[in-house]
Amino acid sequence: MPIKRRNFLLFLGIGMGVPTIGRSLIQVDIASKNFQQSNAVSLDKTTLSNAICKLSFPPVNFPIPLPINQLSQQQQIEQFSHYEVLDDLVLSEGLTYDVLAAWGDRVGDSRFGYNNDYLSFVETGPNQGLLTINFEYISGKTWQETYPLVIKKSLPFRAVKSAIASRGGKINTFALPETDPLKQQIILIAREGLTDQGIGVIGLKHQANGQWRRTFLDDDRRISGITGLDQPQRSLRSTGPAVLIFQKKDKFGYDDGLGNRIIGTFQNCAGGTTPWGTVFSAEENFQIQVPEAVMADGSSLPPSALPFVLTDKFVAGLGNVFGLAGNKYGWMVEVDPANPNDWGTKHTWLGRYRHEAFGIRAESEKKLAVYSGCDRRGGHIYKFISRDKVVNPKDKANSRLLENGMLYGAKFHANGTGQWIPLNPETRVDPVLPSQVSGNLVLLPNPNRQAAGYIPITTDSQAKAFQAQFTQLGELYPVKTIAEKQGAILIDAHYAANAAGITCTARPEDTIIALDGILYIAFTSGSPGREGSPDRNIFKGPTGQTDYEYGWLVKLSDIDNDPASLGFRWEIFAMGGDPTSGGAGFANPDNIEIDANGNLWMVTDMSTSKQNLPEIDRHETGQTKKKTTELGIFGNNSLWYLPTTGENAGEAYPVAIGPMECECTGPYFSPDQKTLFLSIQHPGEQYGTRHNFNTDVRDFELLTTNGNIFKQKRTVPLGSNWPGKATDSPPRPAVVAIRALGETAIS
Repeated sequence: MPIKRRNFLLFLGIGMGVPTIGRSLIQVDIASKNFQQSNAVSLDKTTLSNAICKLSFPPVNFPIPLPINQLSQQQQIEQFSHYEVLDDLVLSEGLTYDVLAAWGDRVGDSRFGYNNDYLSFVETGPNQGLLTINFEYISGKTWQETYPLVIKKSLPFRAVKSAIASRGGKINTFALPETDPLKQQIILIAREGLTDQGIGVIGLKHQANGQWRRTFLDDDRRISGITGLDQPQRSLRSTGPAVLIFQKKDKFGYDDGLGNRIIGTFQNCAGGTTPWGTVFSAEENFQIQVPEAVMADGSSLPPSALPFVLTDKFVAGLGNVFGLAGNKYGWMVEVDPANPNDWGTKHTWLGRYRHEAFGIRAESEKKLAVYSGCDRRGGHIYKFISRDKVVNPKDKANSRLLENGMLYGAKFHANGTGQWIPLNPETRVDPVLPSQVSGNLVLLPNPNRQAAGYIPITTDSQAKAFQAQFTQLGELYPVKTIAEKQGAILIDAHYAANAAGITCTARPEDTIIALDGILYIAFTSGSPGREGSPDRNIFKGPTGQTDYEYGWLVKLSDIDNDPASLGFRWEIFAMGGDPTSGGAGFANPDNIEIDANGNLWMVTDMSTSKQNLPEIDRHETGQTKKKTTELGIFGNNSLWYLPTTGENAGEAYPVAIGPMECECTGPYFSPDQKTLFLSIQHPGEQYGTRHNFNTDVRDFELLTTNGNIFKQKRTVPLGSNWPGKATDSPPRPAVVAIRALGETAIS
């Protein structure tokens, strides 16, 4: 692209004799090409600054004009009137990637799962370590289509779909007798679907030529959705107050008969890595596989509440046939990748909700703080504060700090301040009002506490009536002891948070702590939904619109920089959207990573159905319309770099564009900062396998950076052949290592 290469490299602190520095302390004046250091920390040659010096990359060729292109209006029209989308991981000049592992590859006594998400690399020796991978979900259409080609065996998809269709489209398989042939067929499919979710650990070694290769050591293993089903010794364990509910003998609802034992983990999305070398995995959309709603004592609904479903495009209710208890899913799972006998621990003090993200502050002589978010429209930001203090941040005994403490929810104020509200039995009931949120809908615990679940509240008077009925959260959970009440609240955390008045947000998809203690949060989408919507006073677009789809990156700082503080300040760091409308050029920010200089790397999460969707109806004034179809102009999902300091803080620079119909997820830097590990999730999710390199030509109306309308012809592949890239090869989710061309390992 015609961006001035010298300016961009200077901005990144690259080349031109820039010394190696630490944290986020370079401030660059692009116009004058001057920079200054402030309190810089010298780091050795393996750090990001020096590694990035060798990358020397300009921004990747994005499908819409960006201010960083530094093009005249006529140049923009000429260069962007035609654009070809590629079915590949397209990187900035000077970068390359290697595929490390893909769906179906052998991992221990199982296989590499589907839709890989969060990644963590824990070093175990010079140039080697363990890569932990989350496997989030299975894409119904493409998974069924490609399963026999990749896994080399067949499943009875057609027969089961036909049988289910004749029974109304869903079936409570759990109730069928074991001898029923249909039940046995569904067990086969459910086993395979849950095998392809969960967590994986694989060994890697950095080769002399700069590539990473798998080592296939004994530590390689899978923790899947059915781990512990056949081998009880591999069951997952749990800690915290919810254990009392799991073990209750007089449950209001369903009892799986397993007590504290938990079968597997699934829908594993984002995560985080602790200073002591363990990895946390977030169980996000668990409600697809088991019932989310619970009884008033925190016990599960019966498996029949979520029957098994199989269509050409959708697979759900995989926990039904195995009788999995819904209240045991939706947690954060801690795994020690270096311990082959560790099958995971669910820490219930962190709350049960649609977990996405994990940010951690572990500082000597301070309490441990863990931050996370609930990825749904109207979801909340949470913070756990330990009862006891950290002594040595690298001591694996720190995991025990997660067994005692308190979970808090963030209440944001429009003036940039906020407070952390405890989710305990004594917390005052003060519901979120429908008038506070953009969609005028809030879900509250069912006031009939003999019934299960939640009810929709659409008027403030309904919320006030609820508040008049219940004074404290503990009254909503009629169990015998305070400890059991706490367990039930944690199990029902999202709905309890709504009842406590915790701020409803715009789909928080990731949280990460920078070196200076600042929490960065990626809020993906401000559009309202069927389950809730964000606070209209907090989540606003550039012109104050309250249904802003394109998302935000937000900075949150605890008062006095204290992990145990119950007050905070917040501000918007960057905003998604078209640059002509006040956005930074990206849409729907998702996973974020902090590099050694404190700068931000971010991937996007545009819905598959919206990618490259034609847009041919712009306003003549140049103002874009309020509709989510305009996501199509941003092309495929992508990877961005955002500096966090200096006059260009918050500006966004595209570094990579993903293959067709995919999501780029889980960016994670190697310890020497020379490699960025990245997941490529669900390539070909909409059209499946790309046949004969089929393409479509689509029309777009775009805007130049000063708002003039022009037309673009965009060539769009239909489906994907990535990573094989051969004609008709099946798309496979995979993990890659991005590095500089010619980079070598450091011995």
